Amino acid sequence: MKLLVYEWCTSGGLEGSGDSALSPEGRLMARAVAVDATRVAGLEIEVLVAADQPLDLPAGVTARPVPPGSELKCLSAASSGADWTIVIAPETDGILADRVARCRAAGGRVLAGSGSFIDLAGDKQATVNALAAAGLPVPAGTVRPAHAAWPAGFRRPAIRKPRDGVGGEDCFIVRPGDSCPLTAAHDERIEAFSAGLSVGVACICGGRTVVPLPPLEQLFADLPGGGSGYAGGRPVSDASAGARARALAARAVHAVATAAGAGLPTGWVGVDMILGERADGRDDRVLEVNPRLTTSFVSLAAGATVSLVQLMIAAASGQPLAAAADCCTPRSFRVASDDAILSANVGSPRG
Repeated sequence: MKLLVYEWCTSGGLEGSGDSALSPEGRLMARAVAVDATRVAGLEIEVLVAADQPLDLPAGVTARPVPPGSELKCLSAASSGADWTIVIAPETDGILADRVARCRAAGGRVLAGSGSFIDLAGDKQATVNALAAAGLPVPAGTVRPAHAAWPAGFRRPAIRKPRDGVGGEDCFIVRPGDSCPLTAAHDERIEAFSAGLSVGVACICGGRTVVPLPPLEQLFADLPGGGSGYAGGRPVSDASAGARARALAARAVHAVATAAGAGLPTGWVGVDMILGERADGRDDRVLEVNPRLTTSFVSLAAGATVSLVQLMIAAASGQPLAAAADCCTPRSFRVASDDAILSANVGSPRG
């Protein structure tokens, strides 16, 4: 069996644009997937790698060179010859949806949701609407169109973020007394600030199965130009809070799949939320659904007793995943740090 790993930053997506704030996360995820996949007996692993984005890959993994200007051509050709493809890319500007569609058009099988699932989950406002319609708790909010003024009377503190952004990109808190925020060149979602613990839950999905893995508290850092960026994660220590998070995540994936008019996605889906202080969960809020591999893979794979790539393939193939929920003991990690965390449990011999 052959697995192709495509990560947008390292496979040529950044060509001509220099580096990107997403590059450290992308590199970390690409290598984590490759290392984790080496645990699967009989799996041939190929990673698309652009010449200007060298990637340190483990032994036994093949780097398939991407010549300048040929990212999309190489992706189509490589995915058509693979049994499964993992696409790691941002939803921004339709990048994720486009790459997944190209693989499928070439005859490749992708561990990802349907096009309609990716489109809906990639739109933060549409996602919140779908979640609310299904009875899940979400922050009050609205769309602020590109170049539009801040809506009069919208309560602060509030959060403003791109309607299709990722990784906390261009996410700002607007506090009481702050001057009126400048207009943005893109549509934003603005929403009421929700106090509590910022948590991400990764789910392995396939067939009729959604398996929420142990949640991670999300860590953020202030950026030099303002706003905040995703910095890493650490395990959620409160068992009851973790159980609430996992239950909310499963409901969220089902809600978005239903609203998209599609079956459940295959592969990896991340759900971001705020867990409030109340033990009954009445202050919890679901924020976003990420229809792609998330950086939490790094932490969860490092503490997993089995290959998470193998579990994704199994789920997509309709196999039961009864024990998958308890296969991980998450590790704390930082995006900007060296990926030495990967040496903990992953990368053990195949078999």
